[in-house]
Amino acid sequence: MVMDTLQIRINKELLKRVDVLVESGFYSNRSDAIRDAVRRFVWGKEVGSINNMDESTGQVRNIRGKLSEDNINLDEINNL
Repeated sequence: MVMDTLQIRINKELLKRVDVLVESGFYSNRSDAIRDAVRRFVWGKEVGSINNMDESTGQVRNIRGKLSEDNINLDEINNL
């Protein structure tokens, strides 16, 4: 998959916490850690947008359908 490059600014304390995750082996590098954080944020917003007034199961199926159309690996989502 071809990825775009993005420049971000992070304060030193937050970057130290990312580095601890990399040094512990949880992530292979800073980019992997930041990509995972963004992925979780985006997915959280998708799932968080489900209201409890209607049939939530149908809404979840609808979101999963949209994600599968975008060639997103649903196994990754299920393993979060």
